[in-house]
Amino acid sequence: MLIVADVHGNVDALRRTFQMGEPVVVLGDLINYIDYRTADGILADVAGHAWVADMIIHRTAEDWDSVSSHWEVLRSQWEPDALRREFQQRIEAAYSSICEAMAGEEAFVTFGNVDRPDRLQHHLPESATYIESGVIEIEGLTMGIVGGGVPSRLGVPGEVTEDVLAERLAAIGPVDVLGTHVPPAIPQLSTDVVAGTNKGSGPVLDYLLRHQPAFHYFGDIHQPQAVSWRIGKTLCRNVGYFRATGRPFRHERLLR
Repeated sequence: MLIVADVHGNVDALRRTFQMGEPVVVLGDLINYIDYRTADGILADVAGHAWVADMIIHRTAEDWDSVSSHWEVLRSQWEPDALRREFQQRIEAAYSSICEAMAGEEAFVTFGNVDRPDRLQHHLPESATYIESGVIEIEGLTMGIVGGGVPSRLGVPGEVTEDVLAERLAAIGPVDVLGTHVPPAIPQLSTDVVAGTNKGSGPVLDYLLRHQPAFHYFGDIHQPQAVSWRIGKTLCRNVGYFRATGRPFRHERLLR
């Protein structure tokens, strides 16, 4: 199977991945809201690159007062309903384009922190299986998949509280492979050296320590300090940043 995370609007590379004729697991963040490297994305399409460039500076500095003020400037330039409609239209178009690339192919898809789960489900083709959390059997393996991002000051629809994430992980039980959007709370895996964020999950780490699946695949951190790490018997691997690499990760059985 092939595994990708953090697609963030890279439709052409995703289409090529599905043309490889293997089942594909997509571990969230399908649309591109903001690219911290280039300032491209839905925000830039609506507000302009200069506005986004300033927003990136404020967010990476965790200057939340400036973030709020920056948003107020943008809102003052639009009628409230018009700004909301503009974002909604672009989000719908982004999901339509991304999901069209999966049409007719075997896909297992969960959501990440920037996703809007309801709109993602709406646009997925019939050939794709949406998984909020659950277990699938694929290529003779049991794979537990749990979607969602860790909570933040942004409060976006794709975030999941630690309690909910812990409940969903407990419900899937032991599996051969765990797939999540978020990394475990290991600094080398959960720290983004460009965005300046640390978004590791305590419940994911607890699950790995308890159940020791052979593999754990995840994304979310675009520029991590390390892309792989061992936690006991579990080999952890960041399979993003697909928007930049355009390359899927192929799962191969390895000895523990």
